[in-house]
Amino acid sequence: MAKLIYSAITSLDGYVADEDGNFDWAAPDEEVHAYVNDLERPVGTYLYGRRMYEVMVWWETAHTMADARPVTQDFAAIWQAAEKVVYSKTLPAVSSTKTRIEREFDPEAVRQMKAHAGRDIGVGGPDLAAQAFKAGLIDECHLFLSPIVVGGGNQSLPNGVRVKLELVDERRFGNGVVHLHYRTKT
Repeated sequence: MAKLIYSAITSLDGYVADEDGNFDWAAPDEEVHAYVNDLERPVGTYLYGRRMYEVMVWWETAHTMADARPVTQDFAAIWQAAEKVVYSKTLPAVSSTKTRIEREFDPEAVRQMKAHAGRDIGVGGPDLAAQAFKAGLIDECHLFLSPIVVGGGNQSLPNGVRVKLELVDERRFGNGVVHLHYRTKT
């Protein structure tokens, strides 16, 4: 069975974006980006909410930039190779290949996807991840804690959910980012 994995780059105080929606502080350096790429290689499908999809669709053409670093080109290839499911009631159409829209998040459909997928599934965006956490679907969580406090904004983890976690691994990077890898406990 495939794992459903939530990954997020978050501020130390737990936000993926500040109160103004800015997340420029979250841009990974070369070392962190290469590590993220290796974590994402086993993912065959990404589940996104509309807003996260609108951020991530940049990767559809990132490899064409004249000054694209090898680590950027690598992630673009990983992202483009994966299937994408966007959960949105308002998005009229997608602008990337291997992408489809679902109008409602259906936990049972995701359970079936996990049961039949040959590769892991990533869930991106805290709003969609909150629904997956509440439905008991998340198997693993990768948090990249950035050395910044932003004081408010879009939370990386949901309120109103209690999930026991087991720390599987941790890593400290030269730029002060810390990666925490958790597995959910049943």
